[in-house]
Parts: sequence; structure tokens; C-alpha cells
Amino acid sequence: MENYFEMNMPKAQVDAISNLGLAHVGDGVYELLCRSWLCVHGDQTVKTLHRDTIALVKATKQAEFAEKLLPLLTEEEHAWFRRGKNAHISVPKSATREQYALATGLEALFGALYLSGRKDRLNELFAALMEE
Repeated sequence: MENYFEMNMPKAQVDAISNLGLAHVGDGVYELLCRSWLCVHGDQTVKTLHRDTIALVKATKQAEFAEKLLPLLTEEEHAWFRRGKNAHISVPKSATREQYALATGLEALFGALYLSGRKDRLNELFAALMEE
């Protein structure tokens, strides 16, 4: 039986997933990391947890985080990021096309790292985002 909490797909299999498929997985991974970080970093009500989660997962914030991460990425990670950034997307009114592309790139990167079983690197990059 596949353990979906401990993914460890070979690179070729991860690379075979569509750009938006990687972003789809990465969106969930990123949100779970944000929710976990918020719960660990203080006593908050459900209302403030929800509000703060929304603030972290919106495309404009993800775009800001993506720009912060770019200098830290390896060549392979840049490739996954570019795949998401260059995906054909419908842009919501809450972000510019460039912001949404950067956010999708971040999600694709997080999806690829998760599916590859590279939790340590994923955690390292997420921690870099959250440090002030």
C-alpha cells in the first residue's frame, strides 16, 4: 500500500506530472506547512488561525516568498519552479499575472519536493520563508 504521508517518487516520475499537477499538490503541502507553523508559534483562536492562514497562502504573499527563495534554489529546484511559473493559468482578480505565476511556481516546487520525498529540503526552504 502506498504511504501518501511519506512520498518518495523517482525524479522521472515526478517530472512526468503536469506543471499544474505539481502546483496542485504543492498548494496543499504549502498550506499544511503554514497551518502547522501558525499552530506551533502561539496560542491563537480558530478565527485568528484562519485569518493568518489566508494571509500566508494568498498569491500575493506566495509571490513575495517565491522571490525570497529564488537565490536559495538548486538548478533542479529552479527547473521545477519555472515549470509552475510558466504554466497556463487563469489569474484571479486578487493578484497580478506575474504574482500568480510566481505563486504557482512556488507551489510546483513544493509539490515536486514533497513527491520526491525531500522533506528535509522542503522544511529548510519553508523555514527560510518564515524567518523574519
